[in-house]
Amino acid sequence: VQLQASGGGLVQAGGSLRLSCAASGSIFGINGMNWYRQAPGKQRELVASITSGGSTNYVDSVKGRFTISRDNAKNTAYLQMNSLKPEDTAVYFCNAQIRRRLFGEYSDYWGQGTQVTVSS
Repeated sequence: VQLQASGGGLVQAGGSLRLSCAASGSIFGINGMNWYRQAPGKQRELVASITSGGSTNYVDSVKGRFTISRDNAKNTAYLQMNSLKPEDTAVYFCNAQIRRRLFGEYSDYWGQGTQVTVSS
C-alpha cells in the first residue's frame, strides 16, 4: 500500500492550493484520512481529518480556510487550502488508516510529504 501526496508549491499570501492524497495497492477499506504538517523547527501537527462517513475536524488555525474531502471510489483525500498565510508554510503529509483484507486490522500509512510555501 502506498500513499502519494501531490499538489504542493509556492503561492503568494491569500492564494490557494489543492493537495491530493491517493492510496494505491491492495486495499480493502480505508477508515480515517488525515493531513498533517510540519514546519521547520516545529513538531508535526494534525491539520484536518475526515472519517469514512465524511465527518471532518480541523485545527483552529485553519478553520474557515481549509476544507478536507475524500472520494472513496478513488481512495483519495483532498485538502483545499484558501486564503493561505505565510505561517501555513510547511511540509504537508497525508495519513490514512487502511486495512488490506476483509477481517484485517487497520494500519497507519503515510505519504511522502509535499512542500507548501506561502510568500508574504
